[in-house]
Amino acid sequence: MTEMTPRSWLFIPGDSDKKLGKADGSTADALILDLEDSVSPENKPVAREKVLAHLSARPKGSRKPLLYVRINPLDDTALADLAAIMPGAPDGIMIPKTTCADDVRVLSLWLDAFEAAHGIDAGTTRILPVATETAAGTLKLMEFADTALPRLIGLTWGAEDLSAALGAGTNLDPATGEWALVYKLARVQVLLAAKAADVAAIDTLYVDFRDEDGLRQSSSRAADEGFAGRIAIHPAQVDPINEAFAPSPQAVQHARRVIAAFDANPGAGTVGLDGKMIDIPHLKQARNVLALHTAILARG
Repeated sequence: MTEMTPRSWLFIPGDSDKKLGKADGSTADALILDLEDSVSPENKPVAREKVLAHLSARPKGSRKPLLYVRINPLDDTALADLAAIMPGAPDGIMIPKTTCADDVRVLSLWLDAFEAAHGIDAGTTRILPVATETAAGTLKLMEFADTALPRLIGLTWGAEDLSAALGAGTNLDPATGEWALVYKLARVQVLLAAKAADVAAIDTLYVDFRDEDGLRQSSSRAADEGFAGRIAIHPAQVDPINEAFAPSPQAVQHARRVIAAFDANPGAGTVGLDGKMIDIPHLKQARNVLALHTAILARG
């Protein structure tokens, strides 16, 4: 990955004047202006108008947070969604219910045309697929590692639509309250596929927005596993997510000490630190920690 991927991705219903009106004050790294599941079919036309107005009032390149749009699936009204909102030059598009990596390739071709038509710099509209909402999409996740998709910024996953696609009564293990086996499998495959494709893995939402402690614990585990961020469904979830997916002061200090230890021993493949031997993978991880820390400070 050559760019910092947003840590927090907050959904905003595209037809909600109230929530759109509060969007500028959000501490989320990215907002997802939604035209899909949070908008009723009869409200989709007005949602497109509101999303376009929101985008157009905030020029691309100076936005904080970034503004993504979740369109409807390719076999539904995706093209009409794009025709309506692309004049506003969104930072990226979230595509739901993908069935394979080729869905992203098709969307990329559409974006090529819309960018050219509206004077948007070529290739600057990124794509984040929700890659596990269909059984076919979940089975084909590793295609992302073998398909050239320059617009791809990451992969995320969802359990609710996958439950519906499977006809499942629940997506949780009744004994533990954790994800049931098939959803754990989907989550792991998203992480592996994202890393194989050299893009960010974005964890799915934490449903109980009132459970801040649970969100923090879950997000910290996800960050330790290699996820770069998380979907949020309530503004109160944003700050805990941002904190969980940012290096702690202790991690930053340790990373600096690891790098200093190698700098003091040029050419060495292993060095000693605090009575332990550390090697090149530790150095690479330390550099990653400092790079993320620097990028977060630069974003402000």
